[in-house]
Amino acid sequence: MTSTREHRTRPETASVAETLRVAVEVALPTLAGGVIKRRPKALAMAGKLQFDRPAVRLLRRLRDRHHGRPLRLRVPGRTVELALSGADVPELLAGAPAPFSPSTVEKRAALGHFQPHGVLISDAADRPARRRFTEAVLEPGRPLHELATPFARAIAEEAAALPASRTLDWDTFNVTWWRLVRRIVLGAGARADTTLTDQLERLRLDANWAYSRPHRKQLRARFRERLVAHLGRAEPGSLAAVIAETGEETAPDQVAHWLFAFDAAGMATYRTLALLATHPAALDRARAELEGADLAEPNQLSYLRACVLDAVRLWPTTPMILRETTEETSWGPAGTTVLIFTPFFHRDPDLPYADRFDPDLWLDGRAAENPALVPFSAGPAICPGRDLVLFCASTMLAHLVREQGYEQASGTVLSPERPLPATLDNFHLKLNPVG
Repeated sequence: MTSTREHRTRPETASVAETLRVAVEVALPTLAGGVIKRRPKALAMAGKLQFDRPAVRLLRRLRDRHHGRPLRLRVPGRTVELALSGADVPELLAGAPAPFSPSTVEKRAALGHFQPHGVLISDAADRPARRRFTEAVLEPGRPLHELATPFARAIAEEAAALPASRTLDWDTFNVTWWRLVRRIVLGAGARADTTLTDQLERLRLDANWAYSRPHRKQLRARFRERLVAHLGRAEPGSLAAVIAETGEETAPDQVAHWLFAFDAAGMATYRTLALLATHPAALDRARAELEGADLAEPNQLSYLRACVLDAVRLWPTTPMILRETTEETSWGPAGTTVLIFTPFFHRDPDLPYADRFDPDLWLDGRAAENPALVPFSAGPAICPGRDLVLFCASTMLAHLVREQGYEQASGTVLSPERPLPATLDNFHLKLNPVG
């Protein structure tokens, strides 16, 4: 006799037409936007056409038609399952690294361009030690990292360098964000090393093409040499100093992944700033939290952290979470690829907060009641840098909104009076200072 769960997770097979619609309306727009490195032109088009909206509508229809069971797509030579029930999300993510491994053939092909020994694509033998190293340095589960004090001071200095009297656009914010990231990860000596992150960007653009683009071995070697030199300084007050105490041989690959992830964190921070600029009640709450706070020192800033979490819920920086089965399961044979399209579960029209900015749901228990909300993934493979990212993002936002007001100057209208857009192009979003 099969269990209720096994019955629910027994796949139904998609028709050819359904498979083609998933490919055209879900997979292709996501891939076109750039999975490893966002493409500004593609994201601008996605923002204008709101590609994620029809994708969510399609998956809702498929969920209803197939009673929430996984949908086996007709992909030649592969077994690919699409999760359609939110109840399956926590079970899939809790099953890492076996039987639902984060290391999938697609990720190995993509991330191998710049971090072939990264923990995310490590095999069962290498993964535990690399994950322990990553957690020892990034300290997940601690709202304030042991280096929160020098990090807070670095954020204060970089935030002060942003122009307060002219339009703030993505390029201006991004330059400041990367200076901060290089300081936090590698030390002040790396603050101005744009060559390092430019090299990583080129490798990540190649990674968008996964197996269809040959590896640029010389470029990766130059990037690694430069990265290793920064790590070798082990500058006090940076993650590099903590790394130096571990002796981890694959540290450069893990750090390359952290830099990659901090790019998405910058996007989330800038989008959150836009939400605060257009949602006066949320801005008032944020400023109330900042009353009396010394921002040159570390603060937990619970409300601003919740604002960042909800921005990532609204516009996930990882729209596709992939898992690959290591053995036969109710989802299919070993080697089955399982796809979780996070915008569907985060923007499910049945959710009362689906299309509105609602940071309180991360504070009042509603998010915990819906385990399909996974802004930083979940389970054993949850993003190990989530708490550090939330600290950096919330502290940067605190500096930007404490005294300065902004109003939206371009981009799809954000307002508490209307549903928020399904896709938000941060690259062409501009904010004007007010007050």
